[in-house]
Amino acid sequence: MVIHSTAIIDPTAKIGANVSIGPYSVIGADVEIGADTWVGPHAVINGPTVIGKGNRIFQFSSVGEQCQDLKYKGEPTRLIIGDFNIIREFTTLQRGTIQDAEETRIGSHGLFMAYTHVAHDCVIGDHVILANGAQVAGHCVVGDHAILGGNTAVHQFCQIGQHAFVGAGSTVLKDIPAFVTVQGYPAAPHGMNLEGLKRRGYTKDALRALRHAYKVVYREGKTVKDALAELEDIDLIAPEVQVFIDSIRNSRRGISR
Repeated sequence: MVIHSTAIIDPTAKIGANVSIGPYSVIGADVEIGADTWVGPHAVINGPTVIGKGNRIFQFSSVGEQCQDLKYKGEPTRLIIGDFNIIREFTTLQRGTIQDAEETRIGSHGLFMAYTHVAHDCVIGDHVILANGAQVAGHCVVGDHAILGGNTAVHQFCQIGQHAFVGAGSTVLKDIPAFVTVQGYPAAPHGMNLEGLKRRGYTKDALRALRHAYKVVYREGKTVKDALAELEDIDLIAPEVQVFIDSIRNSRRGISR
């Protein structure tokens, strides 16, 4: 364990093995930091917050601070962070509210580039990338392997499906189904995230099935209800298509079309 002499550590904080905490960083009460995590200089981590192992938290980031919600009255809500995330400069990850699940949850292997923000009560999956300046409002869900381009803004209560891609500068006002690429203000669909799926090892058959599913939902003029009914009538639905269907059926705000 390497803790710089100028760092301030609350006595109730639990610091794991081989943790490094840099100059002038502040670790508050009820914070747990897992083994092999590196905290750079001038970072602030407040609790209740639980941080897994192998994370890298860069300078001037604010992790586990009270949320920016007028309903919040100081309740001991939580921030839970998984393993091996990279949290870059000036990132803000905030705790939950008692009006939701009382916690904000961040998965593992994520990359949160500089100036990104995850608000209260969000659930962020594994291998998620938020490019510089991406902002996610409260109560949002972001699925595994989703990518949010630079300066993306996501409206509260939105859901972004797994492997979805949001182009830089977009404003997300409705839910984005799994595997779909969107861009613009408001964010509109521009096909499946095929390049990303190829890089992650999806087969040609899976990509072909997803292209067909996208066409049925977005290109044939059908209502969402009729499009999903047609896809579900297929005898053998590809697993990827079922994920796509489920992400639409579980939408809370309606999907971007």
